[in-house]
Order: sequence, then C-alpha cells, then structure tokens
Amino acid sequence: MQSLPKTLAEDVAKNLVMVARLIDEDPEGAYGYSKVALRLASRVAAVREAAGFAAYANQKYGEALAEFRAARRMTGTVDLWPVMADCERGLGRPEKALDMAGAPEVHKLDKAGQVEMRLVAAGARRDMGQLDAAIVTLQSPELASNSVQPWTARLRYAYADALLAAGREREAREWFAKAVEADRDGSTDASDRLAELDGVEFVDALSEDAEDTEDGADAAGESAEAAPEDGDKD
Repeated sequence: MQSLPKTLAEDVAKNLVMVARLIDEDPEGAYGYSKVALRLASRVAAVREAAGFAAYANQKYGEALAEFRAARRMTGTVDLWPVMADCERGLGRPEKALDMAGAPEVHKLDKAGQVEMRLVAAGARRDMGQLDAAIVTLQSPELASNSVQPWTARLRYAYADALLAAGREREAREWFAKAVEADRDGSTDASDRLAELDGVEFVDALSEDAEDTEDGADAAGESAEAAPEDGDKD
C-alpha cells in the first residue's frame, strides 16, 4: 500500500486488520470491512486478496474467485491457486478443480500449498462420488510422515473422513486418533469424531446440574404442599 497517500493507506490498513480479526468468528462482519477496503483501494493486491478470503468465508465463491484472480494478476504469484481451485468446487465444478490440481502452477507451490492442493483434489474426488480415488489422492509422504507440521492434523483428518465415508471404520478410527495427536490448536473436531466412533457420549455438566436443581426445587415444592398446616393437626 506504499503507493497510496498516507491517510488513505491508514484507513485501508484499519479495515484489513478488522477483516483478519473477524474472519473466523464473524465472517459477515469481516466481509463488510473488506467491501470498505475495496472501495478505498481496489488496485491494491492485498485488498483484493483479503476481499477474496472474506467472500470465501461467506461461501460467496464466485465473488471470491474473481478477487483471487485479480490478486494473482497483480502479484504474479501462485500462492492462491489451491483456494481458487476450492472455489471451483464451491461453484459445483469439481472437474475444474481437478484440472487445476494437475496444472504446472502446482509445482511452483511451497510444501504447504501442495498439501492444500492435495486436500482440494481429494475433496473434488469426493464431490464426484469417487471415494477410493479420494483416499488414494491423500496417500502421500506428508501423510505417512511422523513429523507434525501445520497441515498434518487436517491431512490426517481428511484421510480418516474419507476412509469412514468408504466404510473402512477401523482404519478411520486409527487416523482420527492420529489427527488428534497432531491437532495441537484444535483446528479440527477429530477428538469428537473419535469419541463418536468409540460410542462415547458427552454430557453437559452445567445442564445436568441445572436439571438436578430444578428437580430438587420441584420436589421441595411438592413436599411443602403436602405438609399439613399447624391449624389442621387437630
């Protein structure tokens, strides 16, 4: 944003900060801030990228794809290639996502980007009902590695979920457990899925206590109503 006047750059930056701050917990709010940033500086690549992610978070895949394409034209980088392919999935075009997964741009991605592309390709296979192909797509050195990387939990989770969808429950349980081991920041619900497979039910202790309190109050009330008045003893 160095090309913008100082005051304008500050206003744009404030809106981008709000997009980043809200995008997970309040995607609609983030989207609103992204539209303000776009009005102020639509020729800035960072603004187009932020607008793309805000639209993506709100499942506005056509709009997100347009913004990502604009950002890519401005920067010339391929970093957004996987999320662009996922937008194609969101638009109901899994075949297009698979075409992108086989494009030369994928070889220019870093390791994290290549893993993300593999996840998108597997998702596209599942969209097309090709469960076995989705499982094979996820089988990779990154999946087999014992080292934990930022993408490990999500990769293991996707593999477990694909196995479960294919009816391979025992293997799915094993990989959900491996996903739990790698999920240090709770980015997946692997622990819940594992518990579900093991038949474990979680009870909300607060709700249970509240019910017990209400039951106790009702019982006390019934006892009070049943007790005779002092004047009725004779």
